Amino acid sequence: MATVISNELLADGVYHLQVESGQGGEMGQFYMLRAWDAYPLLSRPLSIHLARPDRIEFLYHVVGEGTRMFAELKPGDKLQLEGPFGTGFPHVEGRIALVGGGIGIAPLYYCAHELPDSDIYLGFSREAFRTDAFRELAAELTVDVGGLILDSVDFSEYDHIFVCGPHPMLKAAQLKWIAAETSGHRPNVYLSLENRMACGIGACLVCSVSCRDGQRKACADGPVFLAEEVIFHD
Repeated sequence: MATVISNELLADGVYHLQVESGQGGEMGQFYMLRAWDAYPLLSRPLSIHLARPDRIEFLYHVVGEGTRMFAELKPGDKLQLEGPFGTGFPHVEGRIALVGGGIGIAPLYYCAHELPDSDIYLGFSREAFRTDAFRELAAELTVDVGGLILDSVDFSEYDHIFVCGPHPMLKAAQLKWIAAETSGHRPNVYLSLENRMACGIGACLVCSVSCRDGQRKACADGPVFLAEEVIFHD
């Protein structure tokens, strides 16, 4: 069991949760959390927003019963914390862009800490949040509200691009990666998939991902994949 340090409302339905824990983790990995006994049946996967020696931070959006129960947590409350799980973002060098859409900005804050001087691009459909925290770490910060943040990113300018957001955004990033070849420079583009998960350890196949080499598991083989690996069906 872990102890809640704080659970701050940042925007409509968006919370910043800090939990006392020394379990750590790497950028792009996630934890399975639950703040209940029997119902809901499944724990909820949350990306690591930041891992410190004495705490782990999460950023989440209330979208269902489980996250609604997270929103009710107060300092001192207990919750079950399992992890870290998954294959996250690599430690890379060169010109780096971090691109997040909506709650997809969550894992990129840890990346910003680990990869200083990255350019950061944050897109929101309605209300921006956590931009001041990202601004402190960015070489350059670009924020877009109501538009398409990928339109602001020139893929030919970077060696590595980390992207996290809804599936249409990830598919669009894959297409921009392919188009960058015409300029003679295609960066390494890493996509963090926000697939539904049940077990978190690769046993149930709920989070199956179609890849060039067959079906893979977002929870164990990912959630981070190279853009060239993933097949988008929609």
